[in-house]
Amino acid sequence: MKFEHTPVLLQESIDMLDIKSDGIYVDATLGGAGHSEAIAARLDAGRLIGIDRDANAIRAATEALLPFGARVTIVHDNFKNIKDILKRCDVGPIDGALLDLGVSSHQLDEPSRGFSYMTDAALDMRMDRSAPVSAYDVVNGYSEPQLSRMIYEYGEERWSKRIAQFIIQQRQKTPIATTGELVRVIEAAIPKAVRTEGGHPAKRTFQAIRIEVNGELTILKQAIQDFADALKPGGRLAVITFHSLEDRIVKNVFSSLEKGCVCPKDFPICVCGARPTLKVLTKKPIISGDEELSANTRAKSAKLRAAEKL
Repeated sequence: MKFEHTPVLLQESIDMLDIKSDGIYVDATLGGAGHSEAIAARLDAGRLIGIDRDANAIRAATEALLPFGARVTIVHDNFKNIKDILKRCDVGPIDGALLDLGVSSHQLDEPSRGFSYMTDAALDMRMDRSAPVSAYDVVNGYSEPQLSRMIYEYGEERWSKRIAQFIIQQRQKTPIATTGELVRVIEAAIPKAVRTEGGHPAKRTFQAIRIEVNGELTILKQAIQDFADALKPGGRLAVITFHSLEDRIVKNVFSSLEKGCVCPKDFPICVCGARPTLKVLTKKPIISGDEELSANTRAKSAKLRAAEKL
């Protein structure tokens, strides 16, 4: 299946990066290379480093970015390893970086990846298919308290305890092996009267499992700090999120790095010595306009935040 992904908030992201033709930039989530193509097209003597942990994305991006030649370096890795990646690429401080978080359209649309609750497939949900833990392992291996907590915290699902109970009951009979089987368990767990609230009844649970399988939130805070460290003065970091949990982390880390000092509020003077390292450029997140929303429904939940290195 061809790797296709419509880049969200494309122009807004490019504007926020304020690209210099001789600058060094990182696209930390290559996907279908839509953002990368726009960045590379604006470079002359500059360089783009594109990163993705999905082998399909790496193959598609390699082909799409061929016209840009040596300006582009593609790395199959997780963006959480950004400091090591830059060292391996013999790159010092960078001029900008973009993180487009979440699952790509291709991953959702390819049934065999097991990300979607709309098609029946093997439970997988790994962005990096060489990773040892899949959705099958989580659904069939976690305890009831672990499942309940995960679904509540990562899916913000109020029926998390009941869903966890139903999963345990079902897997005692036979393992839950496919997305379709899991959807049926979730639908049975959620009372019929509220199943249509907030979209598909499995949406929040699938989000929670995907986040857990890929460690999406556990790596995000440190990754943002590492990207901020990698920027040269005046360099910019832009982050696109797709749900409130991600956006909250980005907002809080940006705010913390802008504030610097971590001393208690009742301290008369700063004793920690921490200094501000970022200037937040988006006091409120940038969201998609009506034209983009009508053309791409997956842009509905997208939020863009950006900051500049002091």
